[in-house]
Amino acid sequence: MTIEYTVMTQGQIDEFLQVPRHGIFATNRIKGPPQITAVWYLYENGKIYIMILADSTKYRSIKRDPRVSICVDGGHPDGRAVTIYGTAELVEDMSAWPDDILLRITRRYVESDEEASELNDELSDGDVNVLIVVTPTKIFARDYN
Repeated sequence: MTIEYTVMTQGQIDEFLQVPRHGIFATNRIKGPPQITAVWYLYENGKIYIMILADSTKYRSIKRDPRVSICVDGGHPDGRAVTIYGTAELVEDMSAWPDDILLRITRRYVESDEEASELNDELSDGDVNVLIVVTPTKIFARDYN
């Protein structure tokens, strides 16, 4: 069996990651397999932005080991996939977050600004949010179409 694919260009990667797809985000546990979660993300200026809760496994794992990975695929029948390995920075002080970053992340996945604002209010009600900023160190991008 022969599998043919092409490597995506940076422009193709940038365009692919602009579409609101789920990212499969992985952190390194102390023991056992990686901790993997589907996440909403924003790709901007070559970085990945993800919002998490401060009491999550992802948060504790990144505090201990900032090496992370995220895989975004096109879904059937789109045969493209981008896997990013990188270093995560936890931005805990909301005043240090880029302008409207939480709204921009959420807005990619809902129908309106109003719906995004309402959802963010629900997600933030009583919980401490932390912004993850992933700086890529290695990217694998394939087009299996």
